[in-house]
Amino acid sequence: MITGVSEEEVGRIVQVEHEDPFQVLGMHLIWEQGRQVVSVRVFLPGAVSVFVLDGDAVVGELVRRHPSGLYEAEVAGRSEMFAYRLEVVYADGLRRRMYDPYAFLPMLSDFDMHLFNESTHLQIYEKLGAHPTVNQDVPGVLFAVWAPNAQRVSVVGSFNEWDGRVHSMRTRGNSGVWELFVPELTEGEFYKFEILTKQGHLLLKTDPYGLRMELRPQTASIVHKLSDTIWTDEAWMAARAKSDPYRSPMTVYEVHPGSWKRVPEEGNRSLSYRELAHELVPYVLEMGYTHIELMPVMEHPLDESWGYQVTGYYAPSSRYGTPEDFQYFVNYCHTHKIGVILDWVPAHFPRDSHSLGRFDGTALYEHDDPRLGLHPDWDTLIFNYGRNEVRNFLCSNALFWLDKYHVDGLRVDAVASMLYLDYSREEGEWVPNRHGGRENLEAISFFQFLNEKVYARFPGALMCAEESTSWPGVSRPAYLGGLGFGFKWNMGWMNDTLRYMSLDPVYRKYEYDRLTFGRVYAFYENFILVLSHDEVVHGKRSMLDKMPGDVWQKFANLRLLYTFMYGHPGKKLLFMGCEFGQWKEWDHRYSLDWHLLDAEPHRGLQKLVQDLNQFYRQEPALYETDFDSKGFDWIDCHDADQSTVTFSRQNSAGDPPLIVACNFTPVPRYGYRIGVPKPGFYREVLNSDSALYGGSNLGNTGGVQAQDKPSHGHSWSLEIVLPPLAGVIFKREEAPGQNPT
Repeated sequence: MITGVSEEEVGRIVQVEHEDPFQVLGMHLIWEQGRQVVSVRVFLPGAVSVFVLDGDAVVGELVRRHPSGLYEAEVAGRSEMFAYRLEVVYADGLRRRMYDPYAFLPMLSDFDMHLFNESTHLQIYEKLGAHPTVNQDVPGVLFAVWAPNAQRVSVVGSFNEWDGRVHSMRTRGNSGVWELFVPELTEGEFYKFEILTKQGHLLLKTDPYGLRMELRPQTASIVHKLSDTIWTDEAWMAARAKSDPYRSPMTVYEVHPGSWKRVPEEGNRSLSYRELAHELVPYVLEMGYTHIELMPVMEHPLDESWGYQVTGYYAPSSRYGTPEDFQYFVNYCHTHKIGVILDWVPAHFPRDSHSLGRFDGTALYEHDDPRLGLHPDWDTLIFNYGRNEVRNFLCSNALFWLDKYHVDGLRVDAVASMLYLDYSREEGEWVPNRHGGRENLEAISFFQFLNEKVYARFPGALMCAEESTSWPGVSRPAYLGGLGFGFKWNMGWMNDTLRYMSLDPVYRKYEYDRLTFGRVYAFYENFILVLSHDEVVHGKRSMLDKMPGDVWQKFANLRLLYTFMYGHPGKKLLFMGCEFGQWKEWDHRYSLDWHLLDAEPHRGLQKLVQDLNQFYRQEPALYETDFDSKGFDWIDCHDADQSTVTFSRQNSAGDPPLIVACNFTPVPRYGYRIGVPKPGFYREVLNSDSALYGGSNLGNTGGVQAQDKPSHGHSWSLEIVLPPLAGVIFKREEAPGQNPT
């Protein structure tokens, strides 16, 4: 019999079903025979003797009150609480002195819980999870997890033999949060949360807020404290905060970190984050890109998902190193003036039993109704954006990567699947919103809130939406009714242009509008033109192999495509390997085919992309007015029979425009006339048919003089040579050799 504790509570403790073991365990003041005494109670299965220590002195021996290991005793001569430790003797003779976890006060504040429950605790990652800290002058680890429908939650790990009876956690009121400070625990410990559901089932879950995870196929979280000492990118961060990304050059190299380059001499392993920094960054600098976009680095169990089925939203993948190794990678990029964008996946998560799915035995992060909570395309679970704590989890996660890892932006994956309740669903397979419509109102609100908070806290950050429909205002501010993103991937341009380019040139004139239609909506959003990984997988063929014709024509077509892309309004993104013309589809299991650069056509294509990047960054006309219709003007968008387009790009200062002319047939066009706004000499500044790039070297011998002959609505015109399957760019000068005016 334990004084002041009912048999029912004793039963719940020994059966490990008590929602707040602190009510029973630890040190308590009790009244006995009219006097106040100190009682200590511990539940230590496996112990054979337990003593109470004050300092190093033994002040009492606890008595086993239950055969399962519940001990209790009054401390003789004590009537006030005091700091104590335990000395425990185990069956094997091991004697250990330790602090009692149930002697410590809670560390999370009521205000923290309030903000979390209303979805406005934007740094909740500093509270929930596992955090090395000090409590009552004792070092240890604070564990906290949200599991509102659990009957009991314990933290288990290598430090307690994965025994859920030992470190049962306390609830924090009605917040749904469970908390426990484990004294003397240090970094590097492996742990999970053992959850007893209301139905009596035991679940073993990784920490949703865990900062580090075991290497696959193992799934435990690891206690970790992020270092702040790695950062030397102050100049980059200060400049970013003052930047205007809409009027700045942005040419992005999309990379899968596990397959950009591998080490065949060491079992075909991937590069580590630090190795990637020292090999990828010099290449990106040499090629002239401004940003690296990494496919998801958040922890994921299945390599074949490429990172798009995340189980550790707060942990960079252990495949490539530690969290500090990833910090090193970002810092190295920044100190070399390269921005870092991460793919981020708030649309869905996998059903792996150790992850978020039915986390506390209920549909906690997801919807219970499969018409809302099950993704039909990927057999994954859809987040419940209407639940405050789930919104808080996701919003704080986005901010976490910008805060703790200094990343420059997020490319948000699968936005369309979040916006439409009927996405990939047939009639009767989805639930309308409260107005009877197909729009996911909670997801819309989530995006608006998220983007407002990101831009308020991180000026100059890049929020990019992969949204494949015509949803209006994706990259317009929330206060104007938009979703609040800074940029939107231009999937329409990509689909139309690749469809056009895949045609034999003989048939291109019949689908000419695919080439020109993008101009109709080019300024409705802040677009990024993308040729991404999605276009070189699943039987779609590599970018080079999509092109029609013989080998020479394939390379010429691809050079033409890239030239057209860099001339067209919109920021630019190109997937790794496309810059030198991989012949085969991308495969995450293998390195890119770098050996292809031994062949001249591949080196020539790579040289063109390098020159396009450099030229693009040097010419404000190609980036300053990407989102202003005044920066673009068709010269001729009606020459379907010859499959040519000509247009101009203008910078904001009103300097002489660049003239872009593209010939989408293998027939050279001699004496091709295009109108220009002013007289002068128009220097040929880039020609994708140059022998430098593997072309036929047909061109305009340096440039052409404008003639006083009207054409295309202009008083002056150029008579040029348009090489076969090539793009040519001209820049006006007053006279040969002079600077433009």
